[in-house]
Amino acid sequence: MTTRTITKPDAGTWQLDPTHTRIGFVARHLMAAKVRGQFESFSGTVEVADDLTDSRIEVSIDTASVTTGTQDRDSHLRSGDFFDVETYPTMKFVSTGIEDLGDGNYTISGDLTIKDVTKPVTLDTTYLGLINDPWGNAKALVEASTKINREDWGLTWNAQLETGGVLVSKEVTIELEVQAAKA
Repeated sequence: MTTRTITKPDAGTWQLDPTHTRIGFVARHLMAAKVRGQFESFSGTVEVADDLTDSRIEVSIDTASVTTGTQDRDSHLRSGDFFDVETYPTMKFVSTGIEDLGDGNYTISGDLTIKDVTKPVTLDTTYLGLINDPWGNAKALVEASTKINREDWGLTWNAQLETGGVLVSKEVTIELEVQAAKA
């Protein structure tokens, strides 16, 4: 088995590449099936420090850009029952700390703001390395995820099922696949 050398990104400002970054989520529907969605419009920067644990991350997401592949569901998610995009057009994540767990694994702590409610979250993160694309552009690649209780942010709409349980799970997994380029 070969070991890949993981090169640290240069210190400075890196921007999320919206063409190659996915900010998504997974929720349970009918207590069992998974529904996946993502946000198509967002921006973000990473202020990379010489010591990666001193870096700072800030991401802003356009809530109206939510998509699950079903127009009726997307409209419902944009409504006051969920994101209320007319009143709360953006949600934000701002890091508050990074812990190096070794072997390219980190925990990134931060504040997630949805509908003007800010709560702490911790992202389980894997830094995949710095890779040059075919045009010589350096890309820092990261995968991260966390689980939240959506009701903590005021996303409380639900419907009881006749057989027991609820239509939409309270627990939502947030999934990130990030490519960032030096600004």
